[in-house]
Amino acid sequence: MTETRSEWDQLSIETPELVAIEMPLAGLGSRFAAILLDYLIWTAIVVGLLILTAMVMPNLHGLGEKWAIGIAVFVLFALRWGYFTLFEAFWNGRTPGKRVAKIRVIQRSGRGISLFEAMTRNLLRFIDEMPFFYAIGVITIFFTHEHQRLGDLAAGTLVVHERHNANEAPALVSNRTFTSFFEDAVSTRNPVMTAPGLSLSHEALQRLDARDLEVLEGFFARRLDLELATREALATRIAFALRQKSGLQVPEGMSTEIFLEEAARQLRDLARIGGVEPERG
Repeated sequence: MTETRSEWDQLSIETPELVAIEMPLAGLGSRFAAILLDYLIWTAIVVGLLILTAMVMPNLHGLGEKWAIGIAVFVLFALRWGYFTLFEAFWNGRTPGKRVAKIRVIQRSGRGISLFEAMTRNLLRFIDEMPFFYAIGVITIFFTHEHQRLGDLAAGTLVVHERHNANEAPALVSNRTFTSFFEDAVSTRNPVMTAPGLSLSHEALQRLDARDLEVLEGFFARRLDLELATREALATRIAFALRQKSGLQVPEGMSTEIFLEEAARQLRDLARIGGVEPERG
C-alpha cells in the first residue's frame, strides 16, 4: 500500500485493490473541538470519582497521606491516558469528542489503529501538551506535512475527517486495471446467498487477467477491516469495473460479494489451466 500527497490537507492512499482513496486530513479547528469536548467529559468523570472518594475516604483510617496522594495521582494518570487509549483502540479510532467532530485516528496505511498505536500516541500526549495547552502538539501539527503531533509521528497515525454521508464511499480512482469512470456507488443490501453451480461466461472470463484476480483477492483480504457502507460501495464498483471490461453481469437476486467470490473462484480455475495470461511487468 502506497501513499501520495495531492494537497496540503488531502491524503491519497493506494490500496491493495489498486484504487486510490482520498482522505481529508483533520486540521487544528476540528481537533481542538474534539479535545475540548473530551476534556469536558473526562473532567465530569474525575469530579464524580472525587465525590465518591470523599465519601469512602473516612472509612480508610489506615491509609497514610502519602499513599493516598500517590494512589490519587496514579488513578488520574490512568483515567486520562486510559480514556483516550481505550476509546481510540476499541471505538474505531474515535473518542466521544472525535465522533462529534466527525474525525478519527487511522494508520498511515488507511487501516484502523490497534491498541498498540493507541497506547503509543497517547503516552506522548503528555509531551504534546507541554509547556501549556498542547503548545508542542500545535506546533508539530502546523509544521508537519500530514498534520501530525508527536504522538502521531511516533505511532505512525493520522487524524482524518469522516465522510459527512455515511453511505458515501471514499473517492476511488483507478490507476491500473479498472477504467477511470465509475458509476455512483449503490449499497447492495440483498441477502447473502450461495451460488451452487453458477457458471460464468468462459469468453467473458478470458477478457480478465491476473491483475483483475489480484484486485479481487486484495478486496477479500481487506473487506472485514472496512466499514459496511465502504465495503458494499467498493464491491459494487469492482463489479462494475469487471462488467465494463468483460461483460459479466451480477445475476438478479445475488449479492455483489457472492458474485465477486464466484468470479474469483472461476478465474482461479481458468488460471490453473492456462486461460488467464500472467501479469507482464
